[in-house]
Amino acid sequence: MAESPAAIRFGITGCADITRKVARAIKLAPNATLYAIASRSIDKARKFAAHNGLSGAVKIYGSYEQLLDDPCVDAVYMPLPTSLHLQWAVLAARKKKHLLLEKPTALDVGELDRILEACESNGVQFMDGSMWLHHPRTAKLKDLIFDPKLFGQTDFIRSTSTLPGTQDFLESNIRVKPDLDALGALGGLGWYCIGAILWAKDYKLPTVVNALPDVIRNSAGVILSCSASFHWEPADKTVATIHCSFLSYTSMDLAMTGSNGSLHCNDYIIPYQENSASFDYTSGAKFVELHIGWNVKPEEVTVTSELPQEALMVQEFARNAENIRKFGNRPDSKWADISRKTQLVLDAVKKSIDLSCCIVKSIASKLQDNVTCITCPVPDCSGALDIEYCRPIIPEDVFDRWGKALCESVVMDPRRKYLYCPYNSCCC
Repeated sequence: MAESPAAIRFGITGCADITRKVARAIKLAPNATLYAIASRSIDKARKFAAHNGLSGAVKIYGSYEQLLDDPCVDAVYMPLPTSLHLQWAVLAARKKKHLLLEKPTALDVGELDRILEACESNGVQFMDGSMWLHHPRTAKLKDLIFDPKLFGQTDFIRSTSTLPGTQDFLESNIRVKPDLDALGALGGLGWYCIGAILWAKDYKLPTVVNALPDVIRNSAGVILSCSASFHWEPADKTVATIHCSFLSYTSMDLAMTGSNGSLHCNDYIIPYQENSASFDYTSGAKFVELHIGWNVKPEEVTVTSELPQEALMVQEFARNAENIRKFGNRPDSKWADISRKTQLVLDAVKKSIDLSCCIVKSIASKLQDNVTCITCPVPDCSGALDIEYCRPIIPEDVFDRWGKALCESVVMDPRRKYLYCPYNSCCC
């Protein structure tokens, strides 16, 4: 596509696989141009440029600092490992570069706040790399779920993002390395799932976040697979669940049920094809007499797109950057708010996972010391843990050991005249 005289000039820091996709998106966007690319090795940057057929006019740098010091670079796309985001994103903002930051944006909301503060104080646009938000199908979906007649009140949301990690991926990919992307599948895939449920709730934060007990980690402690549930109690009865995994067949599902309708999108993160995307929905569905069928069939809605969603993302980002440059506008805070809320909920899931792990370790340790009345390990909490309450989060062997120890403590206590089973569901 021909470059506009006012095109925003992009620099890219890093040559990760996703860089190829975004470099193409910058080329396709009518208001953007790829001006420079940098790697820690200039040979790697040159190989990337040659392999991807980049124009000879694209500047090649052997360090991120050189790219950020180039006064002709207006904006930076940053696909670095999450552990490097804080350092380089803050520096980019201080160099007055608009920042398109790959997700997950940071290791926690504290780091992200420092990045957002640097962007705000330097008057530069911030956006994360959630491409699906920019597809016209996403707007169509939102029109439907906020239609009180067709869809009604949202009752349930389910979002998944999974992929089958190869042995090489599970051993070598940066997303399973604690020093590079410590959030693992929760950050790399869960960002989409959490973003989808927040989008469906118009970014209203949940009041209750619980990690489910199916967490799988690698030997370095990085999350390979996890699930979580979300509630908006007490005024809102919506329930949502997510599942993200490097250990499952590829899925990118978003399903929602309302009081009057339902919808299902099988490819919400990456559409099956670039120029169009679809979803199924039903409204007013009921069983026919004798419950031998339905009164309606799902309707397929197809939405066309002139550009791939990643190019639409670049176009929107560049439009905001151009408005700042040309009209002196303030950066659009919408995108920073979306990223921060996503990060907050991701942090809550991570905290729930870590707390469950802490409780399991505490229980196992106490049982080894022959302690059966186990207090909560959370700071400032002196309450005793209940075996039935903890059952969903502790391994079966630990539950059995704890139950046996409780029974023995009751039976062997000489002070007791009458003996009762310690299990709440037992009347003995």
